[in-house]
Amino acid sequence: MSKKKSRRSEQLAEFWRRYRKNRTAVIGLIILCFIVGIALFADLIVPYSKCVEQVGADRLQWPSLKHLFGTDELGRDLFARVVHGSRYSLSIGVCTSLMALVIGAVLGASAGYFGGMVDNIICRIIDVFMCVPPILLSLAVVAALGSSMRNLIIAITISCIPGNVRLIRSVVLTVAEQDYVEVARSYGASNARIIFRYVLPNAMGPIIVNTTMAISDMILSAAGLSFIGMGIQPPSPEWGALLSAAQTYIFSSPYMLVFPGIFIMLSSLSFNLVGDGLTDALDPKLKD
Repeated sequence: MSKKKSRRSEQLAEFWRRYRKNRTAVIGLIILCFIVGIALFADLIVPYSKCVEQVGADRLQWPSLKHLFGTDELGRDLFARVVHGSRYSLSIGVCTSLMALVIGAVLGASAGYFGGMVDNIICRIIDVFMCVPPILLSLAVVAALGSSMRNLIIAITISCIPGNVRLIRSVVLTVAEQDYVEVARSYGASNARIIFRYVLPNAMGPIIVNTTMAISDMILSAAGLSFIGMGIQPPSPEWGALLSAAQTYIFSSPYMLVFPGIFIMLSSLSFNLVGDGLTDALDPKLKD
């Protein structure tokens, strides 16, 4: 056990050494930790009651010491709504990406490992879904199921699955031809054990990078759907919903658009930068 722990520690140290060589990736990680920290400690930063408390006398006030990000059209504190909105946006991005990863891993690994009829059936079904742009597919699902956070997560997950299946299938096709897979087959290991014990773990590099970057796309998709009224509904302080409510006041109170927009941009940028860093750190061809 001590040797395994020592080896893992060395691998983590090597991973971190290679990751921090990419300075933009480190900046992205710092930004991501900052935004995640805001989401985790939102209740300590500002009470949730500030998000829904309407004060008519404070309508459309510009940023000040009393209201750091100003107030909206109902006199609600915009700083509180942006802070607590991070929970909605990040949870949607992470949940949809992880759910799409699990489903995509099962389908993609099955298609790449078994091949033949299984591969043809899965790929043809995926081709049908890929004919529809992801945002239109999400809109269709939300329109059919109704506007709510649960349905929004389902819709975005469905739109994300085809790309995951394609990626994981292509990686598994390469890994499944390795000698250690043949050795596992010769020992009589079951197909499920080979896939989940040998194939997928050795294909996790590209999968982790893709999932990290997909979170950025999912956050943008959730914000876009909420912006057009097909996502999370008011008074929930999701970033896209905040932008939707602010578009009426774009000229008189532009700060209502600026602050949610900045947080959407930073969260999306941070995940992309972290994904770039993971690509460099996990690519064995870049070892020096």
